[in-house]
Amino acid sequence: MTLPSDGRMPKPLPRYVTKTITRYGKVLFYFRIDKGPRTRLPDDPASHEFEMAYAALLAEKPKKKPAVNGAPNTIRWLIARYMESAAWSTLADGTRRQRSNIFKHVVDDNGDVPYRAITAKHIRNRIDKMAKTPVQANNYLKAMTGLFKWALKNDHVKTNPCDGVDRLKVKTSGFPDWTMEDAIAFREVWKEGTQQRLAFEMLLHIGSRRGDLVDLGKQHLRGNILSFKTNKTRSIVTVELPQYVLDLIEKTKTGDLHFIVTSHGKPFSKAGFGNWFGEAARKANIQKNAHGVRKLAATIAADEGATAHELMSQFGWASPKQAEVYTRGADRAKLGIRSSKRVAERVKNEVPPNLETPSPKQSRK
Repeated sequence: MTLPSDGRMPKPLPRYVTKTITRYGKVLFYFRIDKGPRTRLPDDPASHEFEMAYAALLAEKPKKKPAVNGAPNTIRWLIARYMESAAWSTLADGTRRQRSNIFKHVVDDNGDVPYRAITAKHIRNRIDKMAKTPVQANNYLKAMTGLFKWALKNDHVKTNPCDGVDRLKVKTSGFPDWTMEDAIAFREVWKEGTQQRLAFEMLLHIGSRRGDLVDLGKQHLRGNILSFKTNKTRSIVTVELPQYVLDLIEKTKTGDLHFIVTSHGKPFSKAGFGNWFGEAARKANIQKNAHGVRKLAATIAADEGATAHELMSQFGWASPKQAEVYTRGADRAKLGIRSSKRVAERVKNEVPPNLETPSPKQSRK
């Protein structure tokens, strides 16, 4: 190590000062606090000018402002407390991100409004203003319902102003369903042994959401039984995989803890998987996404006679409402025929048909 000519070690730079050497060898000094603006200082740290400039900048150092959560009676304060609660922590990551964004707008627009003064009329008025974006309006209602449900449970309010407020009707059936023709087309392009084929077969046979599929691995499999907890509803889903899917897992290169992995062997993010699978579908000339495969699985299950509660168990729905969408749209003719056969079989087994009375001659025999 080379020492200065006077034999002394160089003096360390003051706090918040950094040294930069340009490509021409010039040494520059800058003052910067955290991610604030960078201000150039005089070139000689030992000079009086440098000391004066440093002292002036230090005096202007911004004071950290304490976090403002609002007065205890404001909606700003209530939202802050809710987002510190156990109820908030149990929500899925995606739900928390979505609702955090919604609450940010609520606080920006009406943060100082007393939360006890909020009524159903206020909630309806806000939803009416969002009528052109009904999905966003309904998400707003869900977020506010969750907030005031927690507030009611913890004695912050006496009533939930969201009770009785109707969601807006959405003129769409959501993501388009896959068809059996789509399934055949996808299989023709993506052969056994490819990650794309394994992803499709698991989506179809498990019926999972993409966010759950990317987390699944061999640790969730016991024999032919796959069991996991969903990210969205935190419910336990248990399904039986057919031998075909089990064989496909063995034929496909998977990760240690994830069935579906990237070309680098890393697990997918939820969004990353959606983009990757959508591209695979387009290569099979299918302009649909992963969620449509889940809808195909639910439709098949309903057509084959699955009850609402059976659908809830497989697809991880928390209430029968979503399941009934599929049971109502099931193939009623097929279900009617199957039901009548069950009745006939039960009658045949438990109520034998009347036999003809034997003739006296037959009786003597």
